[in-house]
Amino acid sequence: MVTQEQRKRQLAREKFLRQQQRRTSARRRARVRNSVIASVLGVIIIGSLALYTTGVLKDDDKANASADTTPSATPSAVKDPCEKAAAGSVKTQTWKKEPAVTIDKSAKYTMTLATTCGDIGIALKAKAAPHTVNSFSFLAGKGYFDHTKCHRLTTNGIYVLQCGDPTGSGSGGPGYTIPDENLKDTSLKNNIYPAGTIAMANTGQAHTGGSQFFLVYQDSQLPPSYTPFGTVSADGMKVLQKIAAAGENTGAGDGAPNATVVINKATVAKS
Repeated sequence: MVTQEQRKRQLAREKFLRQQQRRTSARRRARVRNSVIASVLGVIIIGSLALYTTGVLKDDDKANASADTTPSATPSAVKDPCEKAAAGSVKTQTWKKEPAVTIDKSAKYTMTLATTCGDIGIALKAKAAPHTVNSFSFLAGKGYFDHTKCHRLTTNGIYVLQCGDPTGSGSGGPGYTIPDENLKDTSLKNNIYPAGTIAMANTGQAHTGGSQFFLVYQDSQLPPSYTPFGTVSADGMKVLQKIAAAGENTGAGDGAPNATVVINKATVAKS
């Protein structure tokens, strides 16, 4: 017999899937429109922006997680628990194809997200997700994540902080995609992404991950379609909990975080 909680989770998943479909359709319409504009003006658009949604990424008319979302009156009173961002600007470089895999798959790698809310340490799964870890090592080395905002926080149904988009809109990416990996990770039981997981966002289609990722701060039920490629440290979890406690700016459980979460610096190191 289906419990009320199971039904609630099912409805949440269905909602996210509908949101994914709307976002994908919007992206296609935008590409067609941009192609027409480019042909008329003679402008060549270099690179492409991949849209990253997961059951944790959204495009909802009433509760948009992008940077231009208007906060509701109640959440606006929440005190920002984070510090002022370091000086610097977001890089806009893109690449035409995935970088060659050069990491040592047998070695241990860690990633540190030095954010305005505190450092988030992550043990990466190089052996299980080599393309993903290699891509993050490449992008971090290029300063791609530096000075970028974590643009989405969900506090209802699924519990994640979403980052990795230089545009801060939920539609940015590095210009290339990487394959899905490690979808049968032993940590994913009963379609639960456990707290402490870092996983790739995607469009809802296979092999469409780019640079956007999500950090799970509380067990979240999602289909095993999003590459899990690392585990957040205990201290990093405290930072995530602080961010989550401040809530999101729509009051509906899905929007931009009230905490100003900026990645001042992302580094990947081999240990």
